[in-house]
Amino acid sequence: MLESDTLLKKRLLELAETSRSRGIYTFSDFLSPAEQALFDSLRRELAGSAFSLFGGHPACERQMIRFGSEEETGYDQPFPICCVEIAPKNGKFSDALTHRDFLGAAMHLGVRREVLGDLFVRENTGILFSKDTVAPFLAETLETVWHTPVVCRILETCPESLAPKLVPQAVNVPSERADAVIGAVYRLSRSESARLFAAERVFVNSRTLENPGHALHVGDIVSVRGFGKFCYRGKERETKKGRSFVLVERYA
Repeated sequence: MLESDTLLKKRLLELAETSRSRGIYTFSDFLSPAEQALFDSLRRELAGSAFSLFGGHPACERQMIRFGSEEETGYDQPFPICCVEIAPKNGKFSDALTHRDFLGAAMHLGVRREVLGDLFVRENTGILFSKDTVAPFLAETLETVWHTPVVCRILETCPESLAPKLVPQAVNVPSERADAVIGAVYRLSRSESARLFAAERVFVNSRTLENPGHALHVGDIVSVRGFGKFCYRGKERETKKGRSFVLVERYA
């Protein structure tokens, strides 16, 4: 196990214990899907600890863990997450800004990735979720993204239209095995697909999947680091040669 993984496990267990012993809420930083899978491996050690996960919006993949509950603490405390809008000052003269441009500009200010959640780009405007402690700094300091002057402000309410665009795709596969479907969706050879599992780059419903032969189920969310994400929708029809056309919805 990597030293960073060991430290993260220790930190999460400490947050759970602090919440239990003091009767207060504690919060983690934003966790990636891989880190959430690591947290999931602690379920037995966390038996009896109340917790919930949230990233600021239902569409968010990076999420915080909140340890504690209203029953245990006697009060409710929201997640310390802010929604920050980053928009060009003059859209007419703006560069075509990408996810990497917005995120890179924020991190160039010295902001750690762990305190930043998901970032969505809509009509050349970035919607960034961050810890509430860093949001004011971003709003006051972030002035340019790439070569484009921007206005940065904390939103009182998050936009509702952040759900990702899903693009349907039908692929021909020999079975519903995860490696077969992933290989067909991303046009990979069997050996290339197998290497993704060995490198722990495949996640199903935010949990690391190491078994290439795992059968996918309707509604599974499959993330492949470096390639993208899709929702598995199941068999559409079978061919005369015993293969199947299955339907997926890729996140655009």
